[in-house]
Amino acid sequence: MRDSRRSFIKKSTTLASALTAGGLVARAAGLAFPPASPLSRPRAQSSQNANFPAPSAAAKTRDFVRDAGMQMSEAYFDGFNQHKIALCKQMDVLGAVAGINPKMIGLNDAKPWDLPVIQAVKNAWDNEGLTLRVIEGPPALGEKTKLGLEGRDEEISNFITFMHNISKAGIDTICYNWMPVIGWYRTDNQKRGRGGALVTAFDNDAIKDAPPTQYGQVSKEQLWKTLEYFLKAVVPEAEKAGVKLAMHPDDPQVDQIRGISRIMTTVDNFKRMLDLYPSPNNGITMCQGNFSLMGADIPATVRDLGARKVIHFVHFRNVRGGKFKFEECFHDEGQIDMYEAMKAYYDIGFKGPIRPDHVPTMAEDSNTFPGYSTIGVLYANGYIRGLMESVSKAAAHQQNNR
Repeated sequence: MRDSRRSFIKKSTTLASALTAGGLVARAAGLAFPPASPLSRPRAQSSQNANFPAPSAAAKTRDFVRDAGMQMSEAYFDGFNQHKIALCKQMDVLGAVAGINPKMIGLNDAKPWDLPVIQAVKNAWDNEGLTLRVIEGPPALGEKTKLGLEGRDEEISNFITFMHNISKAGIDTICYNWMPVIGWYRTDNQKRGRGGALVTAFDNDAIKDAPPTQYGQVSKEQLWKTLEYFLKAVVPEAEKAGVKLAMHPDDPQVDQIRGISRIMTTVDNFKRMLDLYPSPNNGITMCQGNFSLMGADIPATVRDLGARKVIHFVHFRNVRGGKFKFEECFHDEGQIDMYEAMKAYYDIGFKGPIRPDHVPTMAEDSNTFPGYSTIGVLYANGYIRGLMESVSKAAAHQQNNR
């Protein structure tokens, strides 16, 4: 395996991760930035300052290539995390990835697929100064649909309503998965990583003999049939609504957990999924850590799938190991050549939302939500933005010297 840090230093022209250093220094110095109260919280402000002249033509060029044209975003699975929101606004990472939970806006008995609820959640993010770009973990898509149980047609109908209503609210991407009953799974959420940081890990030997769930044995054939049924029902409606469906890989990609089979576990299976209903709206979430654990070469896979224009959303992360035993790690270590991965996204013209994923929990931060440490997010976003600037400026330099 290549040392991605060494490879990155060799190939890149600059690394802008220092963009986040100010926040880390401030914390180390004991400075505190308390979140604004709901009544006094300011809206996002323009970065233009009247005390400074308008940007030069060169600066405008830099703005044009900033973030390589991609939409830097952050996950908020714990709701309106004011500390993370403040830090992301200071980093100018203004995309939000989240679900639609009526309770987060004080609605306890509302249906999450109804337009007033979706619009209220979208407005709440707008008021925070962020744009809700991706729904990750959509409502109305559960065991009834994935296992083909009684009531799935009603569930699918609600999902279709959800798609049309998020489109009306200005949201166009849904990240979903085909992991019924048991979703994201780890056997260790506090493994010691570099410098004592906490990372998540998986070892199939620890759970391979676990008893089946109440659903018994669920075959791969059953999951392929229910997936085909779902896609044929919803993709035509996604086309009408202008919504992009982005299938996430199974995590981990083992054949089964407790009797529940897994099918989104190989690149070929993703191509099979795409071929069940070929459409620009039937696409994938390129969670590159999972694809790497499948044994895929990430830059080559990005270019292959990118040629089909089916990458709608990117989870940018690094890992070490294989699908039966692995651990998460910092973005600058692990088995993926992160510079070449970012270059591949740039080369295929990817302009969609991209977020860091499964960051280590760093010193003095909470491990309440393993993989989503606030301090780890700072480091990850700085590293990602540095790669973006590097590949886009390298491309511009190459173009100017032709």
